[in-house]
Order: sequence, then structure tokens, then C-alpha cells
Amino acid sequence: MPKAKKPIGFGIVGLGNIADFHAQAARALRGGRLHSCFSRSQKKADAFGKKYRALGYSDWNAFLADPELDVVTICTPSGAHLGAALAAAKAKKHVIVEKPLEVTPARCRRIIQACKRNRVKLVTIFPSRFKDVNLAMKDAIGSKRLGKLVNGSACVKWFRDQKYYDSGAWRGTWALDGGGCLMNQSIHNVDLLLWLMGDVTEVMAYADRPSRKRIEVETNLVAALKFANGALGTIEASTEIFPGYPKEIEISGTRGTIAAVEEDLVNWDFEKPLANDKAIRKKFAVKVGGSGGASDPLAISFEGHRRQFQELVDVIRRKKRNLTCDGQEGIRSVKLIDAIYQSVRTGKAVKVR
Repeated sequence: MPKAKKPIGFGIVGLGNIADFHAQAARALRGGRLHSCFSRSQKKADAFGKKYRALGYSDWNAFLADPELDVVTICTPSGAHLGAALAAAKAKKHVIVEKPLEVTPARCRRIIQACKRNRVKLVTIFPSRFKDVNLAMKDAIGSKRLGKLVNGSACVKWFRDQKYYDSGAWRGTWALDGGGCLMNQSIHNVDLLLWLMGDVTEVMAYADRPSRKRIEVETNLVAALKFANGALGTIEASTEIFPGYPKEIEISGTRGTIAAVEEDLVNWDFEKPLANDKAIRKKFAVKVGGSGGASDPLAISFEGHRRQFQELVDVIRRKKRNLTCDGQEGIRSVKLIDAIYQSVRTGKAVKVR
């Protein structure tokens, strides 16, 4: 019998809330396993390692030098992704980065270039692309069932109280959070909108911070978009909407409209219906997921992360050729958000570059 391949070892950097989802995803893989974790605090590394049966490191160089470590998955604050990613790539480890890839396009490009230079894979975490309802929407658009796309909108009306922003010194800062309700909470729907509609060429936006204190970034934002395909669109983002509602995305064309609220399909309407449309509506008519973190950032499933981790394992094993969301895909949302923030600051329409 042929010798079984050694499972691909995953190691987590940064052991905050999102690290638990990365750990659960790595433990559920075929052909992969959670191997280790890193924190500057050995006590924290040991506690996390004990919880998930992984090695705990507080020595960064020793963590990266471990020959059983194949993939470094980065869960640090957003503005601290760059350093960890560059070091992991230099150590010839594949890199997974929790959204956003980084907080500016320039920092994203440095990560992309480092991974390319060291010939390692780079994944940007956007698990919403792997949800069945969004895959169905992508397929409908790809099949031209909507005709010419004319409008695309993304809406994230969530709630985060002051305690949330006070829970970490990095929260609500430009340097480490990279932005507020748009960059942090709404970026999943921003990515989905780009994935479904295509690139945006120009934006006009407004933002404010109605009631939150001791933070630098926005908690309420609206943006108008011009897409490269000629369509128009909007983004609504907030963490001030009590009590918080599931995120929504809607795509309309000359021959149809599709829309989802989290994992519920609320519109699936076409000029030319197909035989399986009824089955698709039925499949996604009931809630199959959680609230998506509308009022609780931990109220999400790790299944999307698992699917994205599994895709990387399959690409490394050459069972699949391409990654759904590599670095080039990951930078798209950051470029759009950067342009939106420029528009907010200047009060003018801004080209997306």
C-alpha cells in the first residue's frame, strides 16, 4: 500500500476571539491538522494549546522553525497582519490571513509580493464566498440569468455597544483596526458585492460616529458606487443600529433579481424561470445559519473557515488548481474601502485604483 501523506500542519498567530474559529476549522480538515499556536504570553499559548491539543509557543522564531508547521494562519489585529505574514512567507510557510488582508492597499501588496517571492500560497479569509446561498447567487449571475447587471447593494446594520470598543486598546483605531464599521464588520459584504458584481470604478461616501466615544473610526457610513460594468450600487454599514440585524445583499439585472439575508434567500426572481428554481427557493427559505454576528461577534459558524482551509489543503495537495480568495482577491475590498474613506475625508467622488 502507498504510504499515507503526513497531514498538513496549521499554526495560529494571535489568540483573540477569531482564533477559536480558525482552531475549530483546522481540527475538522481532511489531510490537515491544528499543530501549534503562538502568543507573546506563554501562559496564553499554553491555555489555548491545551484547549485545542496544540503546541503553544511564545518564541516567534521557534514557532516558525518548527518543521511540522506548514501553514501560518494570522489572527492578530488587522494592522498587525503585515509583519507576521512577511515573516511566515520568509520561513517558507503558506499564509492564511483573517480579513482584511491588511489595512491599506500598499501593505496588502507587500504581503502579496512576499508570498509570491517565496513561492508560498496566500489565502485571505472571506468565508461568505463559501456559503451555499452565495454560491447559488454566483452561479445565477455567471449563467447570465439576471441579464445586464444594473444594481448591487450591500447592507450591514449591526450593533456594537461601547463595551465592545473598550474591550481592546486596538479597537476603533486607524492603525490597528484600519477603519470602523466598514473595514471591520462590513468587509465580508463588500467582498461579496465585488465578487458578484465586479470591480467598482468610482465612489462617493459619507460617514459619522453618532454616539460611540474613545474611538477614531466611523460607526455609520453610506456609499454610492459606480461599477466597471456600468451598474450602480450602494453600501450601508453601521454598528449603531439597535439591536442589530442580519446582513443583506441584493443584485438586480434587466432579467432578474436575487437577494439574501444571511443564508436566507429572500428574492430569486427571473424573467425566464427554470425547473430547479422552486427547489432552490425551498432549500434556502429557512434559516440555515446564525445571525452572522449582527449583535454578537461570536455568533458565527466556523464552517466557512473550514471550507476555505480545506481548499488550501486541496491546492497544496494538487487536488485543486486555484484558490477562491488569494491575495489578489483579498486586496480588492481593501482598495474599494480605501477609496471610500478618501471620499469621506475629501467630500468628493474618488476613483478606485
